[in-house]
Amino acid sequence: MKIGFIGLGNMGAPMAANLARAGHDVTGFDMADVSVEGVEMAASAADAAKGAQVVVTMLPNGDILRRVAAEIIPAMDKGAVFLDCSTVDVGSARDVAADAQAAGLSALDAPVSGGVGGAAAGTLTFMVGGDEAGFSIARELFDIMGKKAVHCGPSGNGQAAKICNNMILGATMIATCEAFALADKLGLAREAMFDVVSTSSGYSWSMNAYCPAPGVGPKSPADNGYQPGFAAELMLKDLRLSQQAAEAVNADTPMGAAAMALYATFVEEEDGKGRDFSAMLPRFETRGRG
Repeated sequence: MKIGFIGLGNMGAPMAANLARAGHDVTGFDMADVSVEGVEMAASAADAAKGAQVVVTMLPNGDILRRVAAEIIPAMDKGAVFLDCSTVDVGSARDVAADAQAAGLSALDAPVSGGVGGAAAGTLTFMVGGDEAGFSIARELFDIMGKKAVHCGPSGNGQAAKICNNMILGATMIATCEAFALADKLGLAREAMFDVVSTSSGYSWSMNAYCPAPGVGPKSPADNGYQPGFAAELMLKDLRLSQQAAEAVNADTPMGAAAMALYATFVEEEDGKGRDFSAMLPRFETRGRG
């Protein structure tokens, strides 16, 4: 398959490399001067999109997605698939999909879960919104870049699934970190805390698979000095998207709003930027109720 790939950063580069390694003809473009094994670089986003059966984008935000879409949609062949894997606001995803469909394209919004490690290993999960025809064409690519792709419904629903999932993740990680800090002050050993909670009603992915306490449970970023597997500033981005969406549809999300406010403080006023989102635990260790 001839594929255009626009946005070759920490996530996009390994995803594009995996597609090329699987035998697809991949032409890439990025604003930075980058090279990706097996990927031929184009002079512009439009050039990367010309003649491609599928154009994949992995971009930082909705504004950039809209600008790139305005450039590449006129360059794409009718019947091609515009596959956006960025995490952006639902409104941008739906507007771009509408523009693509008006130009005779299939449009999919397919944000991912799994981080840089999952992108490199080809084990991402894709949450996909858009038409069935486009999903059927892109399924082969999802199988190369990831381990699972869930079709969530019409355009924008992939983004909706991603931000709802990450709103839960942000809130549960904060609760897990708070609980470890409380256990410390109550004299409960962290290993005992983990052994109880991971097999009781408080279990969660944040506790069982990504424990924020070093040396406890499966290996996680906490065991590597909180070097980011999923950076705190990316969690903040997703929580802000969740609250933007909640405001747009008049949904009451007080836990999501509280999680957003805490991560904003952590990233913008404290030392959270550049650290894993589970580094909330050392933050709480040193704080009292004041």
